Amino acid sequence: MGDLEAEGDSRESAGARIPGAPGVAPFVLSGPEPSVLPILIAVPHAGRCYPRSLLRDLRHPDSAGLKLEDRYVDKLAGAIAAATGAGLLVAQAPRAMIDLNRAPEDVDWEMFAAGDRPAGVPWSASRRARAGLGLIPRRLPGLGELWRRRQERDDLKARIAGIHQPYHAALAGILQALRTRWGGALLIDLHSMPPLPASAGQPAPQFVIGDRFGSACHGSLVAAAFQHFASDEWLVAHNRPYAGGYVLERHGHPSAGIHAMQIEVDRSCYLDADLREPGAGFDAVAHVLAELVRRLAALVVEAAPGKGSGFSHGGADRVGCDVSASF
Repeated sequence: MGDLEAEGDSRESAGARIPGAPGVAPFVLSGPEPSVLPILIAVPHAGRCYPRSLLRDLRHPDSAGLKLEDRYVDKLAGAIAAATGAGLLVAQAPRAMIDLNRAPEDVDWEMFAAGDRPAGVPWSASRRARAGLGLIPRRLPGLGELWRRRQERDDLKARIAGIHQPYHAALAGILQALRTRWGGALLIDLHSMPPLPASAGQPAPQFVIGDRFGSACHGSLVAAAFQHFASDEWLVAHNRPYAGGYVLERHGHPSAGIHAMQIEVDRSCYLDADLREPGAGFDAVAHVLAELVRRLAALVVEAAPGKGSGFSHGGADRVGCDVSASF
């Protein structure tokens, strides 16, 4: 679980907190101020600050968090931000505690005692929550149920108020500021995925670009991303199996000049054979993504009002994490 490194001046949100981890910010914003690019890289699933109380409640504390994490995508994002000057928003709160890519109402209430279920809320959970990956993850393939006890509503409220709400408020504010400064803004929501199987005789993609099927990001930016990866002979897929989640749904507004693109990276491309530590491919993946950021930034600026014809239709801070136990 180690330390989290970020480039730029770290800025934390007042009132944000990780329950059970006093003094540790649930997310950290870093980068030049004022911004030098109209791009923000966000990493919602790489947090490794596990309060001991959370680890005690997990049935498999040595493996559940690791399987839920987008392992070391924060380090990958840090390298990209350092190379380009892009803004960087990194969650330190772990996904096991709360999933920042889920809506606050996306709760499987069967994880709670009957008395903790709010009145008027149906028992039926969303598809994601039924699969075990709602706002609080419930189960994972190969591990089954994750928790030793039922969740408590007061804990859920504290996680939403201290982590989820401040994170998304900060994300929205940053994107608005970028749009004001540059005329447009692009969010790159960076994730990692387990290696995908080959399909119909075709090799598995190494990257998946998600845009909520065109609703979160202008197609010209997506097309440019595909061209970029293809020029470097990386394999890439579009929206399947990952189209993007709540982050893109909430923050992507192309008609208002705010675009949001999810990028999933095959973990075997940048981690070691055990998918635990940075591997030999780390620098190559960081490089191709940094070059993508530069390319997309130029397109966003060119399309800003008064700077082009629009889209065609065709200093480092170190943030410690002392409260987590080691896996």
